[in-house]
Amino acid sequence: MIARYTRPEMGALWTEDAKYQSWLDVEVAVCEAWAKKGKIPKKDIAIIKKKAAYNVKQIEKIEAVVRHDVIAFLTSVSKHVGPSSRFVHMGMTSSDLVDSAMALRMVKACDIIIEGQKKLIAALKKLAVKHKYTVMIGRSHNIHAEPITFGLKVLVWYFEGKRNLERLISAKEEIRVGKISGAVGNYANIDPAIELDALTRVGLKRAEIANQIIQRDRYAALMNTMAVAAASIEKITVNLRLMQHSEILETEEPFAKGQKGSSAMPHKRNPVVCENLSGLARIVRTNALAAMENIALWHERDISHSSVERIAVPDSFILLDYMLAKCTWIIEELSVFPKNMIRNMNHLKGLVFSQQVLLTLISKGISREDAYKIVQTNAMKIWAGDPEDFKTKLLKDEKVVSKMSKAEIEGIFNVDYYLKNVEEFYKRL
Repeated sequence: MIARYTRPEMGALWTEDAKYQSWLDVEVAVCEAWAKKGKIPKKDIAIIKKKAAYNVKQIEKIEAVVRHDVIAFLTSVSKHVGPSSRFVHMGMTSSDLVDSAMALRMVKACDIIIEGQKKLIAALKKLAVKHKYTVMIGRSHNIHAEPITFGLKVLVWYFEGKRNLERLISAKEEIRVGKISGAVGNYANIDPAIELDALTRVGLKRAEIANQIIQRDRYAALMNTMAVAAASIEKITVNLRLMQHSEILETEEPFAKGQKGSSAMPHKRNPVVCENLSGLARIVRTNALAAMENIALWHERDISHSSVERIAVPDSFILLDYMLAKCTWIIEELSVFPKNMIRNMNHLKGLVFSQQVLLTLISKGISREDAYKIVQTNAMKIWAGDPEDFKTKLLKDEKVVSKMSKAEIEGIFNVDYYLKNVEEFYKRL
């Protein structure tokens, strides 16, 4: 299902052809660096640059025999290049090639993810501005608390999205490194200047130091950053799912013409895309945990990380790309029901104004403990099913009216009190 929605540019990065092309780009760059140092004759580097190529099916046939993907790749390249291929992979180890080439693809994938994150942020900003003063009830513990606006709720998601953008940009730079330093990273068979030249040619920085591999804390940082971004999407969609409860119905994810919600119940309009995104976030988080497990390798390296990354890295990029696109679509096409928000806010008959009653009584000289007891006693009667509203209860309470005038009591039940600082938040936007 995910493949249907994956943007072509993201999916293309994780094909076998894209992998081998990135390998070829690194190998040719190293050859060019050697040629610049005079270690590869001009006629040979010209041949390498002209003829360097590979054949995926050929690589697969060779790998079935040699059981080593890099050797199979180099053998395929040599069949295209001919005798000059003796200079290809000179002084390198497999991880020089694989890790540097992987960085090339991850940087490109990060660019796609970053663009998707920007689109989500833009959609959230537009929604927040549109509903700056759309009043609704704020909830804590899933229970009515005090009035807010839907715009403020969305602003929370917006600023979290901006933080995720900053993290993704930082993670991209941290992963934009390669190494061309040989079998255990000691440059025994390759000049450090070759590494710097070759990596610069392909747009990478060199790692400050490496053993046989690029250290996997970099991968873990990237994968965890993507997991956080996915979790933020889950946070949004969980909230929207809660707001789509039939009894609440303050928002609703897009429901297309002709869409069906249930095989048995034709009336259903289910938040299936939001649910889908919540589930996918779990996979991205799991992949991040796998990346953490890859940090501790034996000595200068073992190969236990390789099998994990062949699955986890492409999957997380593809999933997050999909999640960003679908979440942006939900936000852009979201149905919002302000009338239902007002209806729900009034459900508790004014109890949501209780804190302002408490603070006013305290300001009149009553201790906090006594004021709390007065307010809670009246509030609990409403919870118990008393047909009167909270304001009426207060107007009948001698302990309250002895300290507050009728006008003061009625003035408390004004939602504008809770909106007085809305503009302050939007200035920060």
